[in-house]
Amino acid sequence: MGMKRISSKATYALKRLFPMLWFGVLLASVIVAGAAGVWRLQPALLLVPLLMGLIGLVVMKAVIWDLADEVYDCGDYLLVKSRGIELQVPLAGIINVNSTVAMNPPRITLRLADAGALGAEIVFAPVRRFSFNPFARNPIADELVLRVDRARRQRGR
Repeated sequence: MGMKRISSKATYALKRLFPMLWFGVLLASVIVAGAAGVWRLQPALLLVPLLMGLIGLVVMKAVIWDLADEVYDCGDYLLVKSRGIELQVPLAGIINVNSTVAMNPPRITLRLADAGALGAEIVFAPVRRFSFNPFARNPIADELVLRVDRARRQRGR
């Protein structure tokens, strides 16, 4: 089996472009409102973009910035690329596979038996197939659960 990408190609945009757009629009709105004299008339309105910036920061830290940049299925191991680090994660070294539903972006969390250079958990946004059901199970996660279990049982023999 060759390398097959199982992480979303939109991860780069989610982690880098979306935050720049979010904070850029907030900064532009503050500058435009300041130039129009809004802050002199209603200084309390400055709290709105500050609050939106804080909420954006918290959400991005919790949901987006911890995502691995790329994850490839290489048969008996996963190749994970994140923050300039490449890590080979053997399927037998994964102790749990968890996936979210009804969340954007969807996430798969891999709990590792031994923490590697990227920590004890690897989180990535999987390739997503179109579905009208927001609660549909992720087929990549389901397949990983079966393959991880099989690899761990084979290693135990």
